[in-house]
Amino acid sequence: MKIRSDLRENLLMALDTLRQNKLRSALTILGVAIGTMTVIVIAAFVSGIDARVSKEIEAFGTNTIYAFKFDPGFNFNPTMEERTRPPLTEEDADAIRNDCENCIYVSPFMSPVDYTSGPFAPRVMVRNRDIEMSNATVTGSSSDYFQTGITNLSEGRFFTRDEEARRAKVAVIGIDVANTLFPYSNALDQTIQIEGRHYRVIGVLENREIFLVGADDPNNENKAIYLPFKTIKQLYPANEDCFIMATAKPGKVNEALEEIRSILRLRRKVPFGKPDTFGVQTSDQILEQFGAITGGIFLLMVAISSVGLLIGGIGVMNIMLVSVTERTKEIGVRKAIGARRLDIITQFLIEAVTLTSFGGIVGIVCGVLLTLLVQMILPTYIPIWAPVVGFVVSVGLGIVFGIWPAWKAARLDPIEALRFE
Repeated sequence: MKIRSDLRENLLMALDTLRQNKLRSALTILGVAIGTMTVIVIAAFVSGIDARVSKEIEAFGTNTIYAFKFDPGFNFNPTMEERTRPPLTEEDADAIRNDCENCIYVSPFMSPVDYTSGPFAPRVMVRNRDIEMSNATVTGSSSDYFQTGITNLSEGRFFTRDEEARRAKVAVIGIDVANTLFPYSNALDQTIQIEGRHYRVIGVLENREIFLVGADDPNNENKAIYLPFKTIKQLYPANEDCFIMATAKPGKVNEALEEIRSILRLRRKVPFGKPDTFGVQTSDQILEQFGAITGGIFLLMVAISSVGLLIGGIGVMNIMLVSVTERTKEIGVRKAIGARRLDIITQFLIEAVTLTSFGGIVGIVCGVLLTLLVQMILPTYIPIWAPVVGFVVSVGLGIVFGIWPAWKAARLDPIEALRFE
């Protein structure tokens, strides 16, 4: 009971000190609040992006394997060796489809658009009578792609293997293409013109949330036009470069990955012991790589925000040292009537922790409100641990930066303290 009474008494004294020094206390609280708020916003921003990216990549299926000409990963600057590699071809996809026992579906993709050039890559002009669309992305794919369940239709149907084999002039278009080229009518069974040739629209894709890519990026599926692979080969006979997507049997992703690697190494005549001249990657590996990137960004931003917390902590120590000087006589009186060093240390530590706790609470509230505002523009998500860590760190600041002023107060000689003016 005595301990509880002492704690209550020290807490009341701490609150009374805060009231007596409102401006000084408010500035100290502000420093801690800014640091805590920064931690909350950073955690929400990184967690939101990570969750959104994970959702988008997982939408392509956890059993999906990708094969590229370039090395796997977020490779934004391919080397000269990578650029001069022979392309992956339709024949490579056929070999994987025929020889990979652990693959269900295999589809090559080809486009006249250079995907590595980003949103500024030159496009193919698509037309419906007098209406033109310059930012659509024409892509050829196998009918296998539509069997994977990765993409869905809002109306119509996908093209079939038979239509692909006979190079049918049919197209499945994204919702943005349908709305742009056919603003006042239904797109189904209408005709679009690509490179002077006419293609009948047989399907319109559902609207897809876009996050990883921009509205005008070639990878934006809402602006995609899918033609049968052999049809686009006929349209662009000189274009051989493609990438391949394969769907593994459930639970057989690793086996399928090794089979695909072996098939491509054999076809591309890669000597034993030499590195691959292509890249293969699973959805899980993409998620792991992105997680490593966001983790590094999070650590960097936390390190930057720690500067704000450090400044707040120094402010706490400064105000407590001033408080010790101003209350030297009070400390002398308390020690003269029997207060121990531990009592004095506890009193000043509670004052410091009270300051930083208020700052932590204000920072958490402001961080949550700011996150809700940012959520209108970017995906944000506040993990449960963020407010807890924010509050614990703010309390820790009070203890770490309040210990020296508290120890200095406890070591004051009572006689000298009583003489202090």
